[in-house]
Amino acid sequence: MIPSDYRALTPETLPTRLGGLDVLLDRVGPADSWQVEEVGDGNLNLVFILRGRLGAAIVKQALPYVRLVGESWPLPLKRSFFEYNALIRQEARDPGSVPEIWYFDETQAIVVMEFLTPHIILRHGLIQGKRYENLGERLGEFCARTLFRGSDLSMKTADKKADLALFAGNVELCDITENLVFSDPYFNASLNRHTPGLEGAIARIQGDMTLKVAAQHLKMAFTSQAETMLHGDLHTGSIMVSDDDIRVIDPEFATYGPIGFDVGMLISNFLMAFMAQPGHETTPGARAVYQDWLLAVTETIWTMFEAEFTRLWREERSGILYQATLYEDQGHSLASEIARTERLGAIWRDALGFCGVEIHRRVLGLAHNADFERISDEPTRAACETRALALGTALIHGRNGLTGTPAVLDLARRIAQENHL
Repeated sequence: MIPSDYRALTPETLPTRLGGLDVLLDRVGPADSWQVEEVGDGNLNLVFILRGRLGAAIVKQALPYVRLVGESWPLPLKRSFFEYNALIRQEARDPGSVPEIWYFDETQAIVVMEFLTPHIILRHGLIQGKRYENLGERLGEFCARTLFRGSDLSMKTADKKADLALFAGNVELCDITENLVFSDPYFNASLNRHTPGLEGAIARIQGDMTLKVAAQHLKMAFTSQAETMLHGDLHTGSIMVSDDDIRVIDPEFATYGPIGFDVGMLISNFLMAFMAQPGHETTPGARAVYQDWLLAVTETIWTMFEAEFTRLWREERSGILYQATLYEDQGHSLASEIARTERLGAIWRDALGFCGVEIHRRVLGLAHNADFERISDEPTRAACETRALALGTALIHGRNGLTGTPAVLDLARRIAQENHL
């Protein structure tokens, strides 16, 4: 239901409606100095940059429908409630990893936060061939800290169950993930769209019975394994970067699910950026060194995740799972390390599967990646996308046998040299 007093903001109405907020008067300046620019380029929301005499802010407002599609696809405004609650939890679990939240209005579905400058969206930087220092390290830390500290490995059981109940209400956003990610790519869903030339690759994917079974196993894991609070949509379009800062944004898909989900979604986007690079180079091979850097970042994300997860396991394992009373307190530290290794192995296998389905849906489903979409030459784009699709399939099928990042990176390099049209 849309509140009777809900009204979508416009650049013209925003100063009048928010001009009395003390936090904006203190940090941006008096409303008569405000300049408002609508900059939202995502699929769901309105986003404004608000500038004044003292500074700037971001104002984000949910719309009661999917912006990419229009009013024919309604969505509840309460997704901003889940985004706000996810952001404050991520800040608590990994301080400095998300924008500072200044104001939240649940009825109007408005979140006001700090304006990150001179940051840009990471995906845009990767398309341009830019490098960012410590990128893999910081993203691996973010995943480990937010996922570990939001789980029964760390939280008090009452707090975790209360959060689980809260985020279980994010039904409509979960429904988007459950259908667009795990089901639509594997049949001719009405919202699917693709680059001309992919018909053969699509037929192979949609005719692969083992792949369909695996995708549904992964969907069942997403819906039933409420291990931790997920960002839920962690990709290179949900990360803002500058030369010396990295922040994660847009967790409105937050829900409870498998630890490996966020990790797999993130890694998939670096692998897609790797596959897309030939479409952005001016001469053949000009981006080869940059492709190596992208794979190095991919490897670092996992190695840093593994290292930080291990530190947290040893220093902050205070929840109801794998209690120290069973292990270290009895002098059984080796058993604790065995349990940790087995958990990380399960997370890795899950991550590879989720990585594969995310690649498939970003090429075949409704919401595509700019990494591929900005390749203007259709045959080149199709060639890049079919390689990505082949990699996604190989990751899903091989997730139990690809035992480390070197095997995954070697697989990506090999498929990048093949023709899958």
